[in-house]
Amino acid sequence: MIQIGDIALDLSDPLILAALAGAAALVLILILALSAARAARRSARLTEPLLRQMADLGQRVQGLSDGQHQLAGGLTHVAEAQSKAQTNMLHLMEKRLAQVQEGMAETLHGSARRTAHSLGELQQRLTAIDKAQANITKLSGDVLSLQDILSNKQTRGAFGEIQLHDIVSKALPSDSYTLQHTLPNGRRVDCLIHLPNPPGPICIDSKFPLEAYEALRAATTDRQVQEAARFLKTSVRKHMRDISERYILDGETADGALMFLPSEAVYAELHANFADLVREGFEARVWIVSPTTCMATLNTMRAILKDARMREQAGAIRRELSLLFADVDRLGNRVENLDRHFHQAAKDISEIRVSADKAGRRARRLDNFDFEELAPDSDPTIAKLTNPGE
Repeated sequence: MIQIGDIALDLSDPLILAALAGAAALVLILILALSAARAARRSARLTEPLLRQMADLGQRVQGLSDGQHQLAGGLTHVAEAQSKAQTNMLHLMEKRLAQVQEGMAETLHGSARRTAHSLGELQQRLTAIDKAQANITKLSGDVLSLQDILSNKQTRGAFGEIQLHDIVSKALPSDSYTLQHTLPNGRRVDCLIHLPNPPGPICIDSKFPLEAYEALRAATTDRQVQEAARFLKTSVRKHMRDISERYILDGETADGALMFLPSEAVYAELHANFADLVREGFEARVWIVSPTTCMATLNTMRAILKDARMREQAGAIRRELSLLFADVDRLGNRVENLDRHFHQAAKDISEIRVSADKAGRRARRLDNFDFEELAPDSDPTIAKLTNPGE
């Protein structure tokens, strides 16, 4: 039994129990409904951010989808660009490879050409070396022949005469000297230079004291040097004495002569170490010359010959100058006459021009039918033509 207010409920009554159960159920339903409503409001409050997040998520998903599409398009462009770049790279590499191959081919060709050229030059140089070797071999033979020539007095004398002839022929005109000339005393000189008086014809004789010079060069001791020097002095003194006695003739030749030494070494040795011999030659009026000094002396003689020939031709030159002066004077007179004729011709032409002007004015008046009385000219006198030949 339950007492609620004034109402007493008997729990053993099935109706009451049913009513209580129904009421309890209704209350429970109400409680559940309130709980559900509260839960729904709470769920609504909770799901609203979730919906917003879902909406944001949907937008992001849409953005991602769009980005994916753009990425796909970009990847397509990138793939195309990469393919094009690869194609261009391939073409560039092929072109570069072709250029490299061409450059290598040119380089190899150039190297081959240069190598061939170098080999050709090397061959030429080897040929030149072979020729030089042959020339050296020939020169060695010539040196041996020259030694054979110089070892013999007669051939050595001929060698000096040939060298003297070569120098004289180069320095002087052919009509100014005579080779192997015979003097009035019957002696034959190697060369006679036809100089005018003074000094007169001068003789040149070739001497070559080679044995004495070689002995001096080969000397190793003081005694050998003294003996070789004595031998050289004796030889040179004998040559100077022979030249002074044979080739200096009073009234026939100059008062001096030349001794030609065909060796510069012998000449230098005499002037360097045997100055007394050179002074003795001056006293004997025999001047020692070498190929070099002989050429200088002959050039001086050539100037003397030229001056003498100029003096010989002085009369003819003066005569030609007199004739030239007369021709120039005659030419001046004729130029003066020609100038006078030109002046007269210019004057005649001027007068003809005046007459032509007057005739032209009269012709223009007649052409204009000017029948009025013609005004007299200021100078009615008609110019008289003169004969240019008068």
